[in-house]
Amino acid sequence: MSQNDNPIIVGLDIGTTKIAAIAGRKNEFGKLEILGFGRANSNGVQHGQVLNIDQTIKAIHQALENCQKSNPDLEINEVYVGIAGHHIKSLQTRGDIVRQDPEMEINPAEIEQLINNQRKTFIPAGDQIIDVIPQEFYVDNNPNIKEPVGVNGVKVGANFLILTGDRNAIRNINRSVERSGLTTKDLVLQPLASASAVMSDIDLEAGVAILDIGGGTSDLAVFYDGILKHTAVIPFGGENITHDIRLGLGVLKSQAEAMKVQFGSALATEANANAYVTIPGLKGMPAKEISVKSLAGIIQARMSEILDFVTYHLKQVGLDSRLLNGGIILTGGGSQLKHLIQLTEYTTGLNARIGLPNEHLAPNHIDELKKPMYSTCLGLILKGYNDYERKNKSFPENFKKVEVPTSLKLDKNVVEETIRTAISNTKTEAVVTSVDDKTMKKRISFWDRFKDNLIDIFAEDEDKTFQ
Repeated sequence: MSQNDNPIIVGLDIGTTKIAAIAGRKNEFGKLEILGFGRANSNGVQHGQVLNIDQTIKAIHQALENCQKSNPDLEINEVYVGIAGHHIKSLQTRGDIVRQDPEMEINPAEIEQLINNQRKTFIPAGDQIIDVIPQEFYVDNNPNIKEPVGVNGVKVGANFLILTGDRNAIRNINRSVERSGLTTKDLVLQPLASASAVMSDIDLEAGVAILDIGGGTSDLAVFYDGILKHTAVIPFGGENITHDIRLGLGVLKSQAEAMKVQFGSALATEANANAYVTIPGLKGMPAKEISVKSLAGIIQARMSEILDFVTYHLKQVGLDSRLLNGGIILTGGGSQLKHLIQLTEYTTGLNARIGLPNEHLAPNHIDELKKPMYSTCLGLILKGYNDYERKNKSFPENFKKVEVPTSLKLDKNVVEETIRTAISNTKTEAVVTSVDDKTMKKRISFWDRFKDNLIDIFAEDEDKTFQ
């Protein structure tokens, strides 16, 4: 399939410090070609939640304008949107169904029914189910089945991870997107989007924790034995570090952010005790000398608190350093702090590395997108392509028609003359010609009818699935 046959998918990351819009399309090698990129400062979002819809709409418009400036031919109507915030929760459930025809193999429709049944799970008032993720399946008395489709059994069930969020917070995101003139194709949990962008199949098999350090929150996703085991939202992020620097050193917020980015370190022991940063005084006041070691001490205190939360959540699900062979992958804007890998390994006892989305990008992408802060947005595009490819797999009428090369096509008159010559040689021309005409008519009508029935079947399935 050539790249022109692939749709353009747009990811919209609504974060606490930035709103990013990236449009991409897969090429013939399965890599993402970035066709448009734009970002804007976020003012209406705090701790991952949209609080001021009007300000958020302005920021979305600005990000979209910047994206379309980078590619004037780009038309953006539908987006995949990331969702985060400390209101996100996860809970474990278990469910099963008794099959109507145990003699037949389990089919995808039964698994879909099993998953949809979990959407009726009782959750606290005011919350809404974002996603239902199946973990280990079991058929009758056979546990730990990863792919139940095609298996025989009387009863099929699974353990599920149900992700929920505050109904008002979700509504505010949808309103902001809709009032920006866009349609939300899907809401995707940000740590899952980030994980898809920075994690490989090897990481998934080995067991790994993804820590996405954003502006308002730090999102954790834990994978083990090929499945998502746990998600959590830690209510601290880069903005909290900036706030601590502002209060602790008595500087402006913009100065605190600049010092964090340029001179900040997550390990005070690695900071130069003799280095100082000069901050201009306000309205004639004398300049202020800030110790780089003091700056690192403030950053380390807050980052250690975030990593203590990670250790706590890993213990909650029974996954320690002996089980997560893939260690911790750090991504998000906050992961760019110097010496954060060393602090993470010291605090958690796990190997750590920075997760970059380069593996999924085509070679000609812009350097700005190499930064881990865009992992979520690129992961949203990958989620869109997963939906697209799954739909094409389920509905084969979307496949391209195969054209027969002209050199291989036979002339109809030559074929008919050849047949008639062969028939005359057998002295049964009239009989065979008659049978041949009827047979060909039957074959044509049979295949036409079969094709039409397939179209009807897939049309009905599509209506049921996507209505």
